[in-house]
Amino acid sequence: MQLMNFETCRTIPANHPSLDGHFPGLPIVPGVVILDEVAAALAEWQKGCQLLGIRAVKFVQPLKPARAFTICLALDPGSGTVDFSCRVEGRVFVEGRFEINRSGLT
Repeated sequence: MQLMNFETCRTIPANHPSLDGHFPGLPIVPGVVILDEVAAALAEWQKGCQLLGIRAVKFVQPLKPARAFTICLALDPGSGTVDFSCRVEGRVFVEGRFEINRSGLT
């Protein structure tokens, strides 16, 4: 079965409410905010898809606010999984795999 791929760009603004206190003087974007953006990108691409869980996630480097990053998604419709990675300037800073409901895939 052939993989389907999707890419989109996102930026977490420097004034995002989650950044207060995370960490004063050296802010980084919380992992949950990044994963929320990845899930939103998946929903944008595969409108009938339901996210069931996160099978794996690895945060390789921190993401600083106001940095543009690319979300890359690779769907294997037969397996019910979506591999994802996020990159800044070509370098992966987070990668993982979502488990999804296969019905309603576009």
